[in-house]
Amino acid sequence: MKEYRTCTCHEISLKEVGKKVKIAGFVQTIRDFGGLVFLDIRDMYGITQVVTSGKEEDVDFASHIPLESSVSVYGEVKKRDPETINEKLKTGLVEIRIESLEILGRRTKNLPFEINSSQEVREDLRLQYRFLDLRNDKLKNNLLLRAKVLQFLRTQMIEQGFLEVQTPILTSSSPEGARDYLVPSRLHAGKFYALPQAPQQFKQLLMVSGIDKYFQIAPCFRDEDARSDRAPGEFYQLDMEMAYATQEDVFHVIEPVIHKTFQEFSNKKIANYPFPRISYQEAMLKYGTDKPDLRNPLTIIDLSEFFSRCTFKPFIGKTVRAICIKGHLSKGFHEKLLQHAIKLGMPGLGYLEVQEDLSFKGPIDKFIPDNLKPELLKLANLQKDDTLFLIADNQKRATELSGQIREELGKRLNLIDTNVFAFAWIVDFPMFEEDEQGNLAFSHNPFSMPQGGLDDLTTKNPLEILAYQYDLVVNGIELSSGAVRNHDIEIMLKAFTMAGYTEEEVKSKFGALYTAFQFGAPPHAGIAPGIDRMLMLLTDADTIREVIAFPLNSKAQDLMMGAPSKVSRAQLRDIHINLNLK
Repeated sequence: MKEYRTCTCHEISLKEVGKKVKIAGFVQTIRDFGGLVFLDIRDMYGITQVVTSGKEEDVDFASHIPLESSVSVYGEVKKRDPETINEKLKTGLVEIRIESLEILGRRTKNLPFEINSSQEVREDLRLQYRFLDLRNDKLKNNLLLRAKVLQFLRTQMIEQGFLEVQTPILTSSSPEGARDYLVPSRLHAGKFYALPQAPQQFKQLLMVSGIDKYFQIAPCFRDEDARSDRAPGEFYQLDMEMAYATQEDVFHVIEPVIHKTFQEFSNKKIANYPFPRISYQEAMLKYGTDKPDLRNPLTIIDLSEFFSRCTFKPFIGKTVRAICIKGHLSKGFHEKLLQHAIKLGMPGLGYLEVQEDLSFKGPIDKFIPDNLKPELLKLANLQKDDTLFLIADNQKRATELSGQIREELGKRLNLIDTNVFAFAWIVDFPMFEEDEQGNLAFSHNPFSMPQGGLDDLTTKNPLEILAYQYDLVVNGIELSSGAVRNHDIEIMLKAFTMAGYTEEEVKSKFGALYTAFQFGAPPHAGIAPGIDRMLMLLTDADTIREVIAFPLNSKAQDLMMGAPSKVSRAQLRDIHINLNLK
């Protein structure tokens, strides 16, 4: 280390004045004043100004170094002249008078973009040259924060007695909600490994193994389409599981971990601690989503029964949801919101405005009998100048659309406090749902324990069965998902049978769990907060790619490494694959 530097750039201060030091880093800026040349040298830790002697050869050499070249500088630390002090820098009171300047790595190509510029750069270009993009302070600080958060999470889990265990990356394919990434086997022709969508089965098998409390910073691989809060390809989660544990035990462990982490690494206020609990059914009704943004004070009410007694035909036989806005709204506001509703696929957006005398104004008013209007005022808690927006469709669609209108109203009316984290537990998810073909399917995690156990599975309407499943949401983002696991082989088989699996299929797809649960499996429960999403929230990043060192782009491509890429025929022969591309 001494050959290239004796200290880092941020360590230079008034204490070093008069001392000879050596620093190394990238040349960020060059300012040529004729007789003197000033250079800002940047390393991972900070920036230090260096200045040449007045010798012509020194000035000429320093002024022609390509920006972003890697250099080593040796010289004496001096106090800056008062007029050159830079209070924005930690090292802004001092500079190094250059005695020797060596180029360690010369930049020989034009920069594709300026490293620390405020100018917008196309994301595809940034990802192609990610190694340059990471020199930017913003991304570098995101990586530093990521390292600190990971250490903080690990420390908290270890202090609570959890054992860190790494589970396999090469495993078997299993249906867990997304497409697998498959890896062909060289030794076993025609057979494939799969990259784990999550360590789900392994962590449950650890519980059967007698590991009492497990965790890991787990890589997960899912072939999914990208979103702003979802990276295609791989992501990381704080994976944990506990033996002899209930839902309450999991909450007791993970809630303080999340709370302390957001307290430690953000200046934003946490709106509600302990985190409130909202049933899935309540969330879907009041917020139109199972990941509500509780910073938005607007809630949705159901007026289906009320409008069944009115004469407005488009609402008859439909689920009708309503959102009340306090205070007068302009005609322009109505028109812009209507255009947004049409973009969502709605034919229109019904509304009623409350007048001074508490009468209604709006296209639906004439279809409401006069004797029912006082009831509507009471149901929706309406007062003068209020506006009631109305959404009608089948239940699923009305729920979804009302949630989207609620979200849009919150934004347009500036109701969202961006300096707050609003957490909530969403609990009591339905065990099953109907898929697009009308068949029964798991609605959440197939390995979850149904509330009421085997008795509910055999006696209740499947769509009314609840499960011990829970999500932790914050600011409209699902941060974490978990469940009490189904550890009873009889209950497990019954649940999978109801979802259309035969016992042979369960044995084939989940053979290890099927076998292990016949050897005295303990009750167990767990959860897995998403680390990338956590960091996205802590840094206020626009996309999750900003907190990942080398992310894929939105089309699941690595533009820097050129992946996915073609491989040679010899490689394909080794793994027994013959491509027949058209």
